[in-house]
Parts: sequence; structure tokens; C-alpha cells
Amino acid sequence: MAITRERKNALVAQYSDWLQAADGIVLMDYRRLDVPQTEKLRNEIRHSAGRYSVCKNTLLKLALDQQGWPIPLDLLSGPTAVAFAGPNFPAVAKTILKFTDELEAEDALVIKGGVLLGEQLDAQRVKAISALPTQDEMRSQLMGLLVAPSQNLVNVLNAATSSVVNVLAAYLAEKDAA
Repeated sequence: MAITRERKNALVAQYSDWLQAADGIVLMDYRRLDVPQTEKLRNEIRHSAGRYSVCKNTLLKLALDQQGWPIPLDLLSGPTAVAFAGPNFPAVAKTILKFTDELEAEDALVIKGGVLLGEQLDAQRVKAISALPTQDEMRSQLMGLLVAPSQNLVNVLNAATSSVVNVLAAYLAEKDAA
């Protein structure tokens, strides 16, 4: 059944809104996923602050063009599902790769590639980015780096004061013994 012009315009506007809020997208071939698997993937991507949608290639091209994103023509062939990664592209990529690893059929979901911050990525680069820490992991690592020097200073000061107390205690014990 043909899509009306109004529906096409609404879809392009929706894709444009999602692109505006995204740092990147992951393009996938989803042909061998069944409906429950698709819903599970959609929910997992949503928990990673992303969106999952099966897109008509021509409408996605229009939305990419409207937002000034590069159009990966070689990736936009055949059925295409798109994960719009919000502000945390590595988390969405990590979610997709974890999901593909859990599937019984190896080619049930195939990552075609993606676009990140205006640069087209092949499937290998998407997989490499998924190995990067997520925003929350980076924040906790940064906090650990910021806290470590002050924690070391506290440890040194505690050791110094306990040494002085130990020396005084030994001196007093020696004086009492004499």
C-alpha cells in the first residue's frame, strides 16, 4: 500500500527531529529478525537513550539532507533499520552488538555501518566505537581520577599524624618505664 504524501512528510520530519537530537546513527539489515526480537532490540536501544526505527531509504536520505548529515548511499540499499543514538553513541552501538551476539542466527541482524558526528563509518568502526566506555563509565573514571589525588593526600596526612602519635606514645611509655 502506498504511503500518502502527508505521511511521508511526517516521517521525514520525525526522522529529522531524531537526527537533530542524535550524535550518530547505526544502519542495520534486519530482515531475519522476528517481531519479538525486534521489540526486544527496540526496548534495549531505548534504555541506551536511543531510538530504533525501520526507515524507508528515500525518506531517510531526505531527512539526512535536511539536517546536513552525510548521506551514506552505499549503506542505504535494501531494508534498513536505523538506531538513532542520542548523546551516547557508544552505548547504543554496544547495545546493538550485545544483542547481535545473543542471537542464535549470526546474520539475523547485520550492521551495515553508520554516521557519527558527520563522518561515515563502516561496520568495523561501529564495532570499534562500541568498545569505548559509555558516558556514565567515562564520568565515573573521571571522578576516580579527580578523587585519587585528594584521597592520597588524606592517606599521607593520616600516616604522618599517626606516626607523630606513635612516637609520642612510645616516648611516654619509655618515660613511664623509667
